[in-house]
Amino acid sequence: MKPYLSHSLVIILLSVLLACSAQGTETPIAVTDTPANPPASPTPFAAPPSGDLLGPDDFTYLGAFRLPGGDDPPRTFAYGGNAMTFNPDNGTLFVMGHNRMPYGELPDGNQLAEISIPEPVDSRNLDDLPYAAFRQDFQDVTAGYFTELEEIPKVGLQYLNHPATGPKIHIGWGQHLQPDGIASHGWFSANLAEPNFQGTWFIGEQNLYSTNGYLFDISTNWADTYVHGRNLATGRMRDGGQGGMGPTLFAYRPWLEDGSPPAPGTHLPEMTLLLYENAYNTENIERAMNGYQHPDEWEGGAWLTTASGKSAVLFAGTKSTGAKYWYGFIHPDGPELPCVSPHADFTACRLADGTPCPPEDFAGCCDEDAGTCASGRGWWSTRFDAQFILYDPAQLAQVAAGTLESWQPQPYASLDLDEHLYLNPPEWDVTMLGWGDQRRNRIGDASFDRASGRLYVLELYADGGKPVVHVWQVE
Repeated sequence: MKPYLSHSLVIILLSVLLACSAQGTETPIAVTDTPANPPASPTPFAAPPSGDLLGPDDFTYLGAFRLPGGDDPPRTFAYGGNAMTFNPDNGTLFVMGHNRMPYGELPDGNQLAEISIPEPVDSRNLDDLPYAAFRQDFQDVTAGYFTELEEIPKVGLQYLNHPATGPKIHIGWGQHLQPDGIASHGWFSANLAEPNFQGTWFIGEQNLYSTNGYLFDISTNWADTYVHGRNLATGRMRDGGQGGMGPTLFAYRPWLEDGSPPAPGTHLPEMTLLLYENAYNTENIERAMNGYQHPDEWEGGAWLTTASGKSAVLFAGTKSTGAKYWYGFIHPDGPELPCVSPHADFTACRLADGTPCPPEDFAGCCDEDAGTCASGRGWWSTRFDAQFILYDPAQLAQVAAGTLESWQPQPYASLDLDEHLYLNPPEWDVTMLGWGDQRRNRIGDASFDRASGRLYVLELYADGGKPVVHVWQVE
């Protein structure tokens, strides 16, 4: 079993070697139908006051639980956790399993299962945690779709039981190196054995690196008031700033007036809520999220509202917080030392403030061709931290209204999660994931139960190759 799963990380390494050459532009295709949404350009309005915002003290950690099943791909959660969504009709979670792999290695990966939610336990010992149980076993709900996007898939899911459509699971799908002109979004039935997949669609004319990494529902009142009833939010944060130097967010609604799906290939009208500058457009760190660094990973999000009237838009991920960050490898002599790839044709080492590292930091530390490097190649930092960051919905409303630029909203608070994580990946994966302060890929997707106020967050590689589900109470 171990060699097979290790090979999946070899595929990751090979793809990362090409990361500098990927481009993020799209070739538009013909629009064959148009959803009955109001025009994407909003009518200006007076932005609402910020009101009561959630803060770090409003999050109470409740504990965690383990995922069921074995380790044999594709019907396993091992090397999965790419996407997750809460089902309020059943009080369950849909969680995606082992990723697809390219070149025919695992074309039926990214299968989906529905699981029960046990009461979480707060313990540092994995053996103390309860197991979820299967409500629906793994099904290949996207069979025949996204077949050109199997190289490190990036997936977002959201269950939405809307009066116009009934219960559907909405999906956004991309991959690490994003090709041009391939539609990214669709929906399918919550009955996984009969998914009846519909799609695929584009999010307007947006950069595909900006749209297909996470997906969550927008508070109904907010959506009706500020984005013409677009109930879904989608976005992506790709390391290196190729989709934007910070998390992105677009509101959309993928159904026609009668609730039917648009024709495949439709460019769905969207409204931009958050979009920072793209690294393809500038060499500088500018029009970026405050504290942005190129190794940042925001893998999950949720639109939080509470019975007390508080709210926030949350992103969960692995934040680069180091004094320096670079494209290359881990330095064997210590995390404070960069090890820059000699193949980078851009500023591959920067200080925390975004300015270039001193010349001596670009010397490198290993011979990649000879296999002497201590880690896989990619974006590294002297330190990573698992974090939640919180945005004010009122600022996103101003972006929708056109009274604030899409890059101007900034997180107003953050919450460090590392004290609750297990951070114990399989030993054969450490060269790709890193170790100690330099462990990346800590956090996967997130999902929110609006009725109970419980927030579910995946920690990747926490239980062997499987994720663990952490739970917070939000009040």
